Parts: sequence; structure tokens; C-alpha cells
Amino acid sequence: MINIKDDERLRVLNHSCAHLLAQAVKHLYPEAKFWVGPVIAEGFYYDIDLGDITLTNEDLPMIEKEMKKIAKDGKRIIKHELSKEEALEMFKDDPYKIDLINHMEEKTIISCYTQGDFTDLCRGPHVESVKECKNFKLLKVSGVYFKGDKNNKVLQRIYGICFDTNEALEEHLQLLEEAKERDHRKLGKDLKLFMASDLVGKGLPMYLPNGYIIWEELENYIKGKEKKLGYKHVLTPPLGNVELYKTSGHWDHYQESMFPKMEVEGEEFVLRPMNCPHHMMIYANDIHSYRDLPIRIGEIARDCRYEASGALKGIERVRTFCQNDAHLFVTPDQIESEFSLVVNLILEVYQELGIKDYRFELSLRDPQDKVKYYPDDEMWNHAENTLRKVLDHIGISYTEKIGEAAFYGPKLDVQVCPAVGNDYTLSTCQLDFCLPMKFNLTYVDKDGSKKTPVVLHRAVFGSLDRFIAYYLEERKGLFPLWLAPVQVNVIPVNPEYHLEYATQLTNRLKEKGIRVELDDRDDKVSYKMRESVIKKKNYAVIIGNQEVENKTVSYRKWGSKDTISISVDQFIEMLIDEIKMRKL
Repeated sequence: MINIKDDERLRVLNHSCAHLLAQAVKHLYPEAKFWVGPVIAEGFYYDIDLGDITLTNEDLPMIEKEMKKIAKDGKRIIKHELSKEEALEMFKDDPYKIDLINHMEEKTIISCYTQGDFTDLCRGPHVESVKECKNFKLLKVSGVYFKGDKNNKVLQRIYGICFDTNEALEEHLQLLEEAKERDHRKLGKDLKLFMASDLVGKGLPMYLPNGYIIWEELENYIKGKEKKLGYKHVLTPPLGNVELYKTSGHWDHYQESMFPKMEVEGEEFVLRPMNCPHHMMIYANDIHSYRDLPIRIGEIARDCRYEASGALKGIERVRTFCQNDAHLFVTPDQIESEFSLVVNLILEVYQELGIKDYRFELSLRDPQDKVKYYPDDEMWNHAENTLRKVLDHIGISYTEKIGEAAFYGPKLDVQVCPAVGNDYTLSTCQLDFCLPMKFNLTYVDKDGSKKTPVVLHRAVFGSLDRFIAYYLEERKGLFPLWLAPVQVNVIPVNPEYHLEYATQLTNRLKEKGIRVELDDRDDKVSYKMRESVIKKKNYAVIIGNQEVENKTVSYRKWGSKDTISISVDQFIEMLIDEIKMRKL
């Protein structure tokens, strides 16, 4: 899906259309006042104060009608330049514009744009005429706090999108419709994978039986791969003493993303936002020799981070999640080989799961930011150069991103291009010279001296929650057989005559470890088959007179119109092979 901000023409067009929206709203609601109307990846929005009026999506067609009327009139868009004093006078009755102007430098030249009877404060640029903005669509309306502060007034935010041609607009709207069908929140509800409850708390999803099956299979899958590579798995508590995070530096650098501390019997605790401090303490629990390294500690670990309610999204963006986390304690000489193993593990998992659309980013510090990053230039230069050397040696193509590193070290991020929405990080591997020093971690080297290990932080799935959301949308809810909550759906044509054999078959499949459901409802077969398709059940088995008499099964694979009859043994062997080979 196109990112409007990446296309200069579309960026200008959408910003101009935001002004068209504001002008139409002003015509319909003369008392309206406007905050900001920026371009975003998905188009544009405008934040509007309508007093006591609350808009709904049903109001958007009326606003669109007025926008089309203005666009058809074709007024030119004219730029004016003002001093700060002149701007304050022009917008003296608009507290939102006055707030913007007051935050500008005294000698700033301020620009505004006029189209017909509407003038708005804006840096621009804009298209020549409102007529160019005729191919638009308003998408939705929502409420937002002024400046994102819950103590401020709620404004109405109207989202829209604009293209040069109606054909491009229609194509984009079709993609949006497909995106709705792929949305993991819709799929999760339809397939009964997870749920949320305000009584439990926002951003605290709960996995239903079907969803937990997927979770458990993924956990077993990645743990199995890690064990083959020599990882040792641990279990650590989802909270820690505040002093732990002061030692690690997270308290100074990450406190805003943590939940508030709790005081219990004179100790201060916090829900943990990450697992590295706990794993540092596990390493520190014993004396290590260079012969012990690398030590690979893995955990499917529960973490909690405070996310603003407006940023929460299904299981993709939550306040509690489980990371597929690991920390590798290595000697400096082992960095390249261990980093290579991590990258190869990521590539192997992606290949087996059919993930193809991704790219690598090397996230570096911003040398000018003396607050966010651990203040040790020598350490940072050494760490960043080491990662570059490793990536170049492996032959991985990557781009560098300044200012995206963790506070303690550079990292390699794997950015996936999902079927819905914008790119985001799925897997990561971070190089860390800092935390081992903070926790005074050591190992005894060959010469008997104590040395500080280097740590690689890595997460292949990132969080299981986000990965499931991503994979749901990628596959439109149809999981490979080995991951599917319901692998086989057994449907007797007439429960009165065929239920006994269908039950026997169901029990035999269960004995073989196959996840199977028996649909013995007294409904038409066509209805049951249609529901089996909607619920993304991989195989539907129809049991009728012929199957009972011949002791066979007739199955239809999801997405196929062909019905195939084979023996029960052949069917079971086929399923077990598909599961064992993890076929896509």
C-alpha cells in the first residue's frame, strides 16, 4: 500500500486537500476552529474543535458533498507572508492558531494560504487550485485530545486521502477494503483467537483456546530451533526491583515507557519492560571461564510497557506481551560467528514460514544526542564498526538508520512489509558492550585475567503477540496445517446415519495428535462446508453412505473445489507428513 509521505506530489496534494476539508467544515459549521492538518502515510487528517458537536462517520458524506462543491468552483490557492505580529492579529480569535504562532521565533516569516473565503495558517506548499483536489475520500472520524494530553479538550479528527486521478483513488479504496478483511483484529474475532475486555484493562489481550494453540506451536517451534543451537531456557519474574533498572540504566532512559513503581514492605518494584537485566543477573549467578562462552540464555518472557490508549491495536500494540528473547554472552572473538548464527536463524525461520518481503536496517546512535545514548564514544564506535564488519562479511544488504539504536548499543533490525499498514520491526539483534560493564559481569580468560563479556540481545519473532498479528494478516487467517487451530473438520452428511463412523474417525485422528472437530449439527452440508471455509479450517471431511460402506474419507482442502476420496490410513499419513514437514 502506498505511503503518501514518500511521494512529493501526493504529499502536496493531500496537504492541500486537508485545507479543502477545513474549508468545507467551516461552511457547514461556522463556529469550527482548527488545530493542525498534517499529511500522514495513509493520507491526511485535520483536528477540529466543533464545540459540543460530535461527528460520526455518517456525517462524512455531507462534508464530502461540500468539498466537491468547493473543488468544482476551482478557486486558486494563494500564499501570503506575514510577520509574527501580523499573524497574531489575523488569527486573534482562534486560540489554536495563536498557540501555534506563539511557539514560533520572533523574527519568523509566517505563511498562510487563502482559497476563496477560507484562509489557514500553513508552511505549505500547496497545489495551484482546489480543482486539483477533486479525487478524494474521507475515511473516518475519531476523537483526540488537544496536543495528545488527556487533560485537554477532545477535538474531532477527520481522516481522508486524495489522488490525482479517480482511477488511482478507486484502486486505493479497494486495497483499503482488502486491508479491512485482513485486519488481525477482525480475523482474531471471527476465528475466536483472542479477546479483550475493558474490565480486564485496555491493551491486555486474552488468548482463547484457538489462539493459544497457535501461540503454543510457535513457542515450541522456536524453542526447538534454539535448543539445537545450544540455548538454555530460563524463567524469570515479570517484575523487578527499581534498583535493578537503575543499575541497567533503563530507569533513566526508559522510565516513561514503564508502569508506575509499586512500594511493598519498603522495596520499590516495577513491572518489567524488558528481560535483559534479569538475564544479566542469571549470568552473574556463577563464575565463568572463557571455555563456557558463548552462553546462550533464552526465554519466552512476559513484559509490560505503558502505551498510550490511542496507540493500542489488537495484539500488535499492547501493554503486556511475550518476547521471544535471548541474550548471548560472548567473547569479543565470538561476536562475528554468533551474530552470523543469529542472522542465519532469522533467515531460516523466515524461509520456513514463507516470509519474503523484508529488509535489514542497521540502527545506529545519533552522536549529537548526549541524553538518549550511553556516553562512551569509543564504545559506540567500536560496536558500530564491529556490526558493519560482520554484516559486510556475511554479505547482508542493509541500510543505516541514525538515531534508531538502543541506548546501550547498535542493532540490526529486520523490517517486514506487512499486507496491511506500514513497515515495522519484526526481528532484532543488538550488540551491547554497556550492560555487562554496568553489572560487573566477567569471565576468566586464558591468561587467568578477568574480562568483560559482550552481550548480543536477539529476538527472532520479536514478540509472539505481534508476530501472530503479522502472520494472521499475511495469510488472511489461513495458517499452515502445523499451526492451524482446527486442522480437520469432520462433517457427517446425515448425523442419524453417519455420526457413528464420523465419531470413530474423529477419535482416531485425535489419537494421532491431529486437531479435529466434529460438526454434528443438524444443518445442511452446504451450510457446514461454507462455515468451514469461513473459519479457515484446513481440511473438511465429508462422511456419507459411500464413506461409511467403504471405510474411507472424502476430503476437500481449503481453497480447492476438488473432493478427493482415499483410505483413512492414507489420509492420516498425508496429514502427518504435511505437519511434520511444516508445509506452507
